[in-house]
Amino acid sequence: MNILSIVIILFMVLETMNILILYFAPGSRKGNAMGGFKTFDRIKADPEIHRLVMYLVNWVAGTKLIFIALLLVILIIGDERVQLYAVFALVISIASFYWRLYPLIRKMDKEGEIVPTGYSRTLALMIGGFIAVFAVAGIVFSVV
Repeated sequence: MNILSIVIILFMVLETMNILILYFAPGSRKGNAMGGFKTFDRIKADPEIHRLVMYLVNWVAGTKLIFIALLLVILIIGDERVQLYAVFALVISIASFYWRLYPLIRKMDKEGEIVPTGYSRTLALMIGGFIAVFAVAGIVFSVV
C-alpha cells in the first residue's frame, strides 16, 4: 500500500463518518451536522423550510457518498498514476470550500450564529490540513 492509498483511505473514513452523521443524526454538533447552527432548532418549527434544509443536508450526504464510491473504485482498480490524479483532484475540489462556503460560515460565526464560536476558523484549518496532506502525499509520491 502506497502513501496515496493511505491518505485516500483516511479521507474515506472521515467522510463516511460525516455521511453517517448527516443521514442519521443531522442535528448533531459532530462532523458537518447542523446542530452547530443556532437557527437549526428554529428551522424545525417551520415544516416547509425544515423539509428544504433536510433535503439539502441529504443531498450533501449523497454527494459525499458518490465521492466515497468513486474513491473506492479508484483504490480497487486504479493504478498508482490514477490514484495520483485522484489525490490532486481532491486537492482542487476540497479547496473549493474557500471560494463559497468559508465566506458564509465565517460571516455566520462572526454574527454569533454558530456554536462553538470560532468554528469557522477550526474548520478552515482542518480543511487546509486535508489539502496539505493530499498535496504532500502527491508530491512525495511523485518524487519517490
